[in-house]
Amino acid sequence: MKTLKRAGIGLLIFIVLLAIGLSVWEPMSVETTTPPPEASYETRIVRDEFGVPHIFGKTDADVAYGVAYAHSEDDFSTLQEVTAMTRGRMATLNGADSAPIDYIAALLDVRGTVNRKYDDLPADVRAVLAGYASGLNAYAEEHPEEVKLAKLFPVNGQDIAAGFVLRSPFFFGLNNPIEALVQNKPLPREGGPRLSDEPVKTSIHPLSPDKLIEEDSATPVGPDPDENGSNAYAIAPQRSPEGKTRLISNSHQPLRGNVAWYELVVHSDEGWDFAGANFPGSPFPFLGHNKYLGWTNTVNRPDLVDIYKLTLNDKKDAYRFDGEWKPLEKKRVWLKIKFGPLVIPYPQVAYRSIHGPVIMNENGAYALRYSGIDELDMLTQYYRINKARNFDEWQAAMAGQGVPATNFIYADAKGNIGLYYNAMFPDRPEGYDWRGVLPGDVSKALWQKTLPFTRVPALVNPASGYVMNSNNTPYIAAGPGDELNPDNFSPLLGVEDDQTNRSRRSIALLEKANDDGKITDAELWAIKYDTGYEKAGYAKDWLDKIAALDLKESAKLLKAQQLLGQWDWNLDGKGPADALALMVLRPANKSHYNRGKMPEPREILEETVDHLAKYFDRIDPPMMDVLRMRQGKVDLPVDGGNDTIRASTLWDVEDDGRLSVRHGDSFIMFMEWGKDGAVYSRSIQPFGAATTRPESPHYTDQMQLFVDKKLKPVWFDPKDLEKHKTSDKVVRTPAR
Repeated sequence: MKTLKRAGIGLLIFIVLLAIGLSVWEPMSVETTTPPPEASYETRIVRDEFGVPHIFGKTDADVAYGVAYAHSEDDFSTLQEVTAMTRGRMATLNGADSAPIDYIAALLDVRGTVNRKYDDLPADVRAVLAGYASGLNAYAEEHPEEVKLAKLFPVNGQDIAAGFVLRSPFFFGLNNPIEALVQNKPLPREGGPRLSDEPVKTSIHPLSPDKLIEEDSATPVGPDPDENGSNAYAIAPQRSPEGKTRLISNSHQPLRGNVAWYELVVHSDEGWDFAGANFPGSPFPFLGHNKYLGWTNTVNRPDLVDIYKLTLNDKKDAYRFDGEWKPLEKKRVWLKIKFGPLVIPYPQVAYRSIHGPVIMNENGAYALRYSGIDELDMLTQYYRINKARNFDEWQAAMAGQGVPATNFIYADAKGNIGLYYNAMFPDRPEGYDWRGVLPGDVSKALWQKTLPFTRVPALVNPASGYVMNSNNTPYIAAGPGDELNPDNFSPLLGVEDDQTNRSRRSIALLEKANDDGKITDAELWAIKYDTGYEKAGYAKDWLDKIAALDLKESAKLLKAQQLLGQWDWNLDGKGPADALALMVLRPANKSHYNRGKMPEPREILEETVDHLAKYFDRIDPPMMDVLRMRQGKVDLPVDGGNDTIRASTLWDVEDDGRLSVRHGDSFIMFMEWGKDGAVYSRSIQPFGAATTRPESPHYTDQMQLFVDKKLKPVWFDPKDLEKHKTSDKVVRTPAR
């Protein structure tokens, strides 16, 4: 007995010591990042009535320092998540659900890319990155009580660059083949509806990347994989009664989190003057305007990812390539996962071949090669287009091809407009089925470079006087008679060929408004906030399927079917069928956007009817009682839907059954240049400038304007700002 008792006590002591050891293991083992080179920074942060930071500095690096510091004041919580993501410590911060992010960072060799390429960046780009990192460090040092994770700071410019490397490929769908490879699904390919017929069976460890994209959840490092969305419009001066150039940025992003927009205005004595928005972790605005020009983006989805089947040897430590055996790179990865008060080291393996990252499963080894692999030039491109002073400079910066994919919609003070289906298209040789799985054992199938910018589909100054994009094919952009000819572009580019309801609706409304040769501000405003559906495409096919159901045995479903038959095809919240239509259309659009199989219409109808009956005691409640914008104590009705131009794209089902919007219209900006070349802009955010600071007056102060479809002025000219500032302070490098 005494022996057993002593053993029990010894075991208990061992468990306690193990728990203590594991709880401190991760922070003790983490190497502190080398701080940026020592430098002095000084920035002035002025906030307007809505708390938007206007950041001034003598140098661009000073401004970047202020961008990081001001953003930290408003949302240090999210900035820490992004920092943890770039440092491979998301699972330590947030637990097991974030472990796949850390694994993916290792699989894609994010740090390896940064180590290889960072010193090749231009000196001014590295200076801006160092300034931004120093701003984060300064805030963390001054507010240690807010730091969530030991040794997360200091960070340096390489850490900031790593965030770009990790997130960029997820904007053109790298998540999709990864998901397919690890979840035994047919391989989806962007750029068209075709799928590979080869199913890939998997045997994946529970914390491997099969959890990277959970069903019906947002991807953790990029836009939502189910229903990305954005709208963009550029209108030439000949289509304006006042002769002005207009640009509308209407990005659809998550309203909170790592890829939610943050509004800012920057002014540097070195010529960096810009108003727009960035993502947490970026020193540069990604969209908006300077004095001379502006642009916005929409997600495009060309086929930029290729899958190679490797031939392994018996030991599975080498693969055959051009008749020889090459060693399969193998790297042990320790995922450091938070479990309650403990941090547990969890081993995984990341494989790599000459092609790129490799995913192993029961059916073999599959390598992925994608645009922008092992590149950092997106940092230079964003910085250069921020500072471009005319169309030629902007196009020259774009020709650097750093941003792997995303549409750019452009306008400037001279009246130029354009749509660029920006992508780093692989230079693929003829003779292979690039839509399927490629042979990984021959160099002929391995592309080594991308095509020049001159091969990018672009539509500049069309006769129609407008360009638009709503995540649709670039071959629909300017109206009948003014479109790009798809026959002029190689099918090897993998350009997408689908449309959205928003694209169909946008073209129809722009063409109607253009009948008299002019598009008024009121007409353009109505187009941006339109909530209608075209009776075409997947929406019509889906509702036709519901209308064709035999529902005689179910009175409740028959009533719903009849109500939908009377729907006016508009989610403005005024019709009795709007709530029903809103909810039944969402799964159809999800399947359409992902080019997947449509769900069973009866099941979706029944789920929707049951939900409305349970929470609202009727199937025809006012839609705006159902669809809400919620933040803190503010709870407001909102219109729009899943694929309407006024977008309420995704929502969380709350305890009261109401749908709280979490993705859709986010940062909106209307920009215009008058005949005299002067720029004027207005903007709005869904909540406010300080989305994670409930104590801030700017936590919810834009919500009413947002739901009322109103905008606020952007005080881009510092002289105008002086009349509207509410705070003004100077932030300097802490004295040592």
